[in-house]
Amino acid sequence: MKYLIVGLGNIGDEYDGTRHNIGFRVLDAFAKASNISFEDRRYGFVGMGRVKNAELVLLKPSTYMNLSGNAVRYWMNKENILPENLLIVCDDLALPFGKLRLRPSGSDGGHNGLKNIASVLCSQQWARIRFGVGNDFPHGTQIDFVLGQFEPEELEKMDERVGVACEMIKAFCLSGITFAMNNYNNK
Repeated sequence: MKYLIVGLGNIGDEYDGTRHNIGFRVLDAFAKASNISFEDRRYGFVGMGRVKNAELVLLKPSTYMNLSGNAVRYWMNKENILPENLLIVCDDLALPFGKLRLRPSGSDGGHNGLKNIASVLCSQQWARIRFGVGNDFPHGTQIDFVLGQFEPEELEKMDERVGVACEMIKAFCLSGITFAMNNYNNK
């Protein structure tokens, strides 16, 4: 089976380490643990490898968050990936920091990256891992918050939470979404 695992974020040094780039952070950790390296390819940074019997295509789109759907569609078509084998990793303001939620489908929840992917694919029937970044910001400063850096106390917990997200990705590919949800959504 072949899977497309997409970490959402924005390219450029000014976005490195921001809350909105948690998808990039998770994919970087997953690639490192799996000895997969990224290459600058069409529409993004792509890494290819295997985890046991699963063939993986890792994608960090270079299209910026709001146009992520173009990269996802291109790599799904190029690699003949079925929608049920697509997994998107993104930030979520509605979840407290570090809370992870895997779902087989759903709404964009106001996330512009997910909204664009749904628009381009004409469907919301694909899996997503939402990584909670919290919502401790004054009214009207959401953009500054998601494009801001994590707090020191969040960074202390970051490696462990990113590690659980990486385990979720493996479970999704090797054991299926039901197993992954049942075993990781409350960790």
